[in-house]
Amino acid sequence: MASLTIRKLDEAIKAELRLRAAGNGRSVEEEVRIILGELIQGRPEAAPSSPRLPPSAAAPTRNSPDPVSGIPSVTLIIGGGIAAYKALDLIRRLKERHMHVRCVLTSAAQQFVTPLAAGALSHERCYTNLFDPGSEFDAGHIRLARDCDLIVVAPATADLMAKMAQGHADDLASAILLAADKPILLAPAMNPLMWNNPATRRNVAQLVRDGIATIGPNAGEMAEAGEAGVGRMAEPTEIAIAAERILRPPQVQPLKGKHVLITAGPTHEPIDPVRYIANRSSGKQGFAIAAAAHAAGAEVTLVSGPVDLDDPAGVMVKHVESAREMLAQVEAALPADIAIFAAAVADWRVKNAGSQKLKKSAGGLPQLEMIENPDILATISRLPFRRPPLVIGFAAETEHLIDNAKIKLTRKRCDWIVANDVSPATGVMGGDRNTVHLLTREADGTVAIDSWPVMTKDEVAATLVGRIASHVKDASA
Repeated sequence: MASLTIRKLDEAIKAELRLRAAGNGRSVEEEVRIILGELIQGRPEAAPSSPRLPPSAAAPTRNSPDPVSGIPSVTLIIGGGIAAYKALDLIRRLKERHMHVRCVLTSAAQQFVTPLAAGALSHERCYTNLFDPGSEFDAGHIRLARDCDLIVVAPATADLMAKMAQGHADDLASAILLAADKPILLAPAMNPLMWNNPATRRNVAQLVRDGIATIGPNAGEMAEAGEAGVGRMAEPTEIAIAAERILRPPQVQPLKGKHVLITAGPTHEPIDPVRYIANRSSGKQGFAIAAAAHAAGAEVTLVSGPVDLDDPAGVMVKHVESAREMLAQVEAALPADIAIFAAAVADWRVKNAGSQKLKKSAGGLPQLEMIENPDILATISRLPFRRPPLVIGFAAETEHLIDNAKIKLTRKRCDWIVANDVSPATGVMGGDRNTVHLLTREADGTVAIDSWPVMTKDEVAATLVGRIASHVKDASA
C-alpha cells in the first residue's frame, strides 16, 4: 500500500492524537504511522504522560466542538516577496484574535523567511513541499485546503494569483488553493508596474468573479529604491481584521449610535523624574470592554494609563500618565451615553514631586507630602450637566468585597458597580481571568447583586456589554 488516507475521525480522537504527537515531539502523521506499526506488532507504546480525555469525551456527538482549540483555523500561505517578512507579524495578529494558524511557505517565500520562524510563531509545523512523505501519506494538500475555516494568502504575489486564476497546481500552495472549499482571502503585494499590468488586472478580476476576497494593496514606497505607488501589502493588522470579519461576520450591533467612554489601566504619579506611585493593573479588563463595546457597534473612547497592550482596533485611545491627565481626557470626551471606569487610579500623589532625582542623604528619608488625587468616578457621577445616563464603576477589593462595593455605589453616586476580588491569591491583577459581581441600583433604591462565574476577561467584557445593551434597550422602550 503506497499511502493511507484516514477520514471522518471524531474530534476527540483528533485531540488525543495531537496531544500524543506533541508529547513525543512528532507530527500527527508520524504518530499515526507509529501507532499503526505498534498495533500490527502487538506492542502499543504508552503515550507520554499526556492528559487523558474523560470517558464522556471518548465518543463525542457528531457536532461536538474541537476540545483542543474551539477557535477558527486559518491556513496561511506565505508567497515569495519582500513583504513575506510581514507574514510573521500577521501570524501573531491572527493568534491575538484567537485563531489557530498553520503556515504553508512557497519555495520563493523561503528565500525571505524560514519555516522555523513561522513554526515558532504559529506553534505548528510548517508545510513547504507538495511531495513531502511526512504529510502526503493522507493527501496532506487536501487536508490543508479543507481542514480549516479560512485560507489567507499573504503576500499574494502576481505569480500565485496567475496560477489561481488559471487553475494551476504545480506546488503545494497552488494545489491547496485549487482544492479549497473554504473562503480565501488574498493580500496582494508586488511592484506597482506588476500590479497595473493588464495580465495581473485580468487575473484579479477573474478571482473576484470567482468569489475570492482581497485586502489591499496599499499605496506607498516600495522595496526598490525610488519606487512608489500602489502595491504594498496591507498591514498585518488590516489583514487580521479582514480575516476576522470573514470568520466572525458582524452581528447585530445593539449599541450602534451610542458613545461609550471607558478608562483602563493604572496611573503613574511622579515622585521625581524617575520614580512614581502606581499599582499592578494591567489594563486588560478595560481594553477587553472597549473591544466588546466596539463590536457591539458603539463609538468608543478609551482613556488609558500606561499599559503594555496594543490599542483595540477601531477604538479612539487617549494615552495618559497621571490621574489628573486622565480626568482631563475624560471630561474632554464628554458627552457620552455610557461611561465605564475600569481604571485603577492611584488614590494619592506626592504634593512636592521633585524636579530632579531624589538622592539618599545623611539627613534621612526625604519628606514626601501626600495629597488626594481627583476622584474621577465620583466627579463624573455628580455632574449636574453632561452626566452620562449610565455610569459604571469598578470596585477592586481585597476584603469584604460586597459590603465595600455597596458603600462605593452609594458614595460615588454611580449607577452600577463591577466588584472583583484582587487579592494576590486570585491572580486577577495582570491575569487573564476574572470573577466579578455586578451591583445595580434598582428603581426602588435597593441594590441587586448578580454574581458571575469565573470567566476570561474577554468573556466578562462581552457579558457586561450585553447587560448594558439590554439596559439601553429597556430604557428606550
